Amino acid sequence: MTTSSAEVVICGAGIAGIAAAYHLAVKRGVRHVVLVDERPPLSLTSDKSTEAYRNWWPGPDDAMVSFMNRSIDLLEELDTETDHRLRLNRRGYLYATGNPASVPRLVESAKSAKRLGAGTLRVHAGTAHDPVYIPANAEHWHGQPDGADLFLDPALIRQHFPYLSGETIALLHARRCGWLSGQQLGMAMLERARAHGVRFVSGRVTGIDCTGGRINAVQIAANGTAETIHTAAWVNAAGPLATEAGRLAGLDLPIFCELHLKMALEDRLGIIPREAPLVIWEDEQRLPWSDEERQALAENAATRYLLDTFPGGIHFRPEGGHGAKTVLMLWAYHLEPVPPRFPLPIDPDFTEIVLRGMSTLAPGLTAYLEKLPKSYVDGGYYTKTQENRPLIGPLPLAGAFILAALSGYGIMAACAGGELLAAHITGDRLPACAPAFLLSRYDDPAYRQKLVEWGSTGQL
Repeated sequence: MTTSSAEVVICGAGIAGIAAAYHLAVKRGVRHVVLVDERPPLSLTSDKSTEAYRNWWPGPDDAMVSFMNRSIDLLEELDTETDHRLRLNRRGYLYATGNPASVPRLVESAKSAKRLGAGTLRVHAGTAHDPVYIPANAEHWHGQPDGADLFLDPALIRQHFPYLSGETIALLHARRCGWLSGQQLGMAMLERARAHGVRFVSGRVTGIDCTGGRINAVQIAANGTAETIHTAAWVNAAGPLATEAGRLAGLDLPIFCELHLKMALEDRLGIIPREAPLVIWEDEQRLPWSDEERQALAENAATRYLLDTFPGGIHFRPEGGHGAKTVLMLWAYHLEPVPPRFPLPIDPDFTEIVLRGMSTLAPGLTAYLEKLPKSYVDGGYYTKTQENRPLIGPLPLAGAFILAALSGYGIMAACAGGELLAAHITGDRLPACAPAFLLSRYDDPAYRQKLVEWGSTGQL
């Protein structure tokens, strides 16, 4: 067994762990940081991401909007410093509905997001007093609007977004949103972190010495050898394995996992415009089947669920640069908590279910139902808390910290999350939103009551 020492040991080399290492070493000068993972960096869940970002978050307070605005600030800074290496765009998120009962909720969510700091709200109702709508730049974020454009006139929707269903009666184009290369983000931070002394150890954390009620050392197994790293600070950034990592330190964390799959489809007919934003259909739906198909599905207990009502939230975005035809499609129609398993269990019906559901949003995709096109399915786990806010900060064990439960927003939250975690460890000034992400928030009876009142978070 070998021994060494470090100021901070980070468990997990996904986007969260790398961001923590980057902000500790590069931004705050912590010299002896060790990043530990038994897999290559960014290879468990981070590289399965949709790679999207948004500052459009529901309430009940401004904590998430403030947090994401800061994270996007940092993304833009790094994209600028690296000469657009991150390929950051600001195409926006387009929330669409064809249900009249959903329109008031869409309007209220837009007003709420404005109040919380997401930016100016511009309403397009088909009148002479409408503000000018500025379409998004497909490739860059410079000079793009913030806030949102709310469309309440179906004719304007068809004018600007003709590929959407003719049933669309309202949509919200949230503007400080888009996507980037998550791999380039992670590698840009990792390269800089290593240049500032961060050491990556390829191994599995097998134990944590908590003698005396504090962090003393981390035990690692790798390639038949063992290493003990003496440290006073340990960070749980283990993504979907955060619960397992917490147990090594005797901690029971209030987080769970959901399996989220995505499909990469080759849109050889060009149904989805390459400059399209990320588009979300808000409405529940029943999958489109012929009468004969419905009868056949109803006769088999294993397929009868395909006739049920499926939840809203199906969404797509184009993927790839010039000449690409790929469209990413996602639909989390099963949201029950599950233990993480690797390799991922893939629903054999996922491709057809998603494509049928997507044809409700973009009817042109019906052309692919006769013969399913080439596609590839992968995905990862959303590691979540009850109210879908992250855990960032100290744990109830001296020297133990966490940067986890980043749900489906790990790529977009990593920069601000790493910065906040580093501030906790080094004792720097904390932003106003910091208490909203502490594990200790659950110790407050008033907060636990709020969890009952808040309800859905709107997270995809």
